[in-house]
Amino acid sequence: MPLLELESNLAASCFPEALMEQLSWAVATILDKPQERINVSVKPNILGSIGGSMSPCAQLIVSSIGVVGTAKQNKEHSNKFFEFLTRELGLSADRILIQFHPLEKWQIGEKGTIVTFL
Repeated sequence: MPLLELESNLAASCFPEALMEQLSWAVATILDKPQERINVSVKPNILGSIGGSMSPCAQLIVSSIGVVGTAKQNKEHSNKFFEFLTRELGLSADRILIQFHPLEKWQIGEKGTIVTFL
């Protein structure tokens, strides 16, 4: 169950209309997970900076079970996420930051329990 949060100081109007659907599809493809298990939130208009600059920027937080736990995995995922984000948001790679957070099944609550028991 990948959880993605895309935060940006870009205005909501700068995000393509189909971004949520495209991001969900990209995550499913990049992480090799079923699209119906992908959870995405997009937060425009945040106060944010990278390297002390308030120029347009974005941060992607990727949390998932089993697919973001190693440097090798994250290096491959990072490249693909950067391709997607630079293309879709029109930002250069130096204005994007990605955080990867490996999760365990007991750290996700769903359907009144935790994923461990589903």
